[in-house]
Amino acid sequence: MQNLTTIEISKEDIKFSAAHFTIFNATERERLHGHNYAVHLAVTAPVGDDGICFSYKDIKTRLRELCATLDEYTLLPQLSPHLRIEESADIYLVYFNGEKIPLLKSDTLLLPIRNSTVEELARYLRDCFVGDTQFVCTRGICDVVLKVSSGPGQSGSSRWVADSGR
Repeated sequence: MQNLTTIEISKEDIKFSAAHFTIFNATERERLHGHNYAVHLAVTAPVGDDGICFSYKDIKTRLRELCATLDEYTLLPQLSPHLRIEESADIYLVYFNGEKIPLLKSDTLLLPIRNSTVEELARYLRDCFVGDTQFVCTRGICDVVLKVSSGPGQSGSSRWVADSGR
């Protein structure tokens, strides 16, 4: 029987700061504002004969790299049915309910998400983390729960479980 354990990583410097607005429906959205998002990860993997799963440093480095890709940007949901996004030179023109919102491309990330919420950001970061199959497989990671917090007491998490056939 394989000895599995869950390792939880939650460090003060595994975070990103970003601007966003949540879209509630076709006519309502939040004002553009920002958060200091914290990222937490729980990974389940087998414990080796040496009593460890893997180097925690590798996981923390990977999480910091993922957070850095989102840090200090305005995050736009490319897949929102309520936004139309056009490009004009160095500007994104974002259309929502009759509003035209210009955003500098250099300050903005278009993400393959439906809304700029902790739920979608958790799924997006989880997919990025497990998308590196070599990283995940070489460590025997079989379960991942990635959580994004937009402030104390407010978070969303997304889970991935490895196929049993691998």
